[in-house]
Amino acid sequence: MADIDVRLTKEKFVELSNELESLKTARRKEVAENLEYAKSLGDLSENAEYHEARAAQAQLEDRIAKLDHLLKSAIILEKRAQSDTVGIGSQVRLKREKDSKELSYRIVGSEEGDVALGNVSVDSPLSQAMMGKKAGVSFSVHTPTGENAYIIVSVG
Repeated sequence: MADIDVRLTKEKFVELSNELESLKTARRKEVAENLEYAKSLGDLSENAEYHEARAAQAQLEDRIAKLDHLLKSAIILEKRAQSDTVGIGSQVRLKREKDSKELSYRIVGSEEGDVALGNVSVDSPLSQAMMGKKAGVSFSVHTPTGENAYIIVSVG
């Protein structure tokens, strides 16, 4: 796996740690039981249940390895105390200048970005463009649809 900095909020780190623990215990046991059952059905070369169970086991071990590596190399982002500038954990309301549409985003770690949920990765161009800025400040960012200008309405 590539050694790149993975930045996570404390909440996401805990969530992924809990997922890893669950996968290593309950899910691993469940997959092993399914594999044993499939083996008991006989001829492994033509046993679809066995091949599915092996594929499930491989996917599980892959996810465990990924999470293990991610958590060992993660950098925990500390939320800043309430501040009037944009930073990790900030809830930012923006107004797009071209159509006055208001948008609201929370700045999160690199593994947590999900625009549909209103979470923008700290590594995204939008986050990078507004880091350290205060409410009332205008900025531009290059996006796949071209250059977009925004005004920061509020920072929470």
